[in-house]
Amino acid sequence: MPTSDSSDVFSQIHIDVARNATDDFNLFHDRNRWLRINRNPFNGPIALGFQVESLLEHKVFLHRKLYKENKLIRDKNLRFSNYQFSFVNAVKPGQVVSVDIKPSKFKEDPETILSNRITVKSDGELALLGYKTESKFALFLTIPELPQFGALSQHPDRSFIAGSSFFLKRKYITTSNAKNFLCGSLVDQDAFFDPFKNKVVFPEIFPCSLISSALLEKAVLEKHDFERNPLVYMSHKISIDRSYLTKLKSGEALYILIRQIPPEPKKDGIGSAIESPYHYECYGLMEDKTILYRALISLAPLEQIVNTLK
Repeated sequence: MPTSDSSDVFSQIHIDVARNATDDFNLFHDRNRWLRINRNPFNGPIALGFQVESLLEHKVFLHRKLYKENKLIRDKNLRFSNYQFSFVNAVKPGQVVSVDIKPSKFKEDPETILSNRITVKSDGELALLGYKTESKFALFLTIPELPQFGALSQHPDRSFIAGSSFFLKRKYITTSNAKNFLCGSLVDQDAFFDPFKNKVVFPEIFPCSLISSALLEKAVLEKHDFERNPLVYMSHKISIDRSYLTKLKSGEALYILIRQIPPEPKKDGIGSAIESPYHYECYGLMEDKTILYRALISLAPLEQIVNTLK
């Protein structure tokens, strides 16, 4: 069913709030610094990828509630929430964003999943395309290869862990940042937080959105030139464990581990003409090393994208 709303329009203040809540200092979202980006075709700031995904997360939440699918999710123990999206175009301030959710498909063979195909358009043009899926087990990075690091709190923040290729970024989860991120994503924070009822439910995408900050910090350490070689998201593949998300508390540390990995085998479809070495394996770990989420993130140089559009 289409779940669009004519009021779903990002303004620059929404972008600023979302980027401040997540420490995302990417030039693409900055109202002043976007002009510094080499061959920037967007003619202005653009919305954060995770910000748009947060909006569609809430649209799916309303869809599940409308069709009474949460009982099925509980009964079948579909504890993992999975996002698989390709970024087709940018979402700009002032454009009307529409989210179209196709009817849910449930199957139990070979694996129990509840899935929806989703398209996101901005002023009628395709921006995101992919799936939101509930499952018993993580659909991505099913067998994580995490070495024994010892206590993560003992490792320096914003640095490579000695003896490994993993970069570590430590972030502290707060309800205030989560609320601001929701507001920046055009989502009513009352759906997740209610101080009068002692309700604190962190949205799924918020802790995942901190991946952007970690990637940027890693790039700074590696002296990446953000102006001459800007990168944009090509795809996100994320699996979040909701059973651990419910245990997340304000003030807790989240340890984001990132390492660069070889690209996946080339496939037909969106983005197939673009080959990029910027592929990352990402994990969000809680203090006890519980894996809250795992993600495969792909980026491409803006120049390659511009060249494919010629």
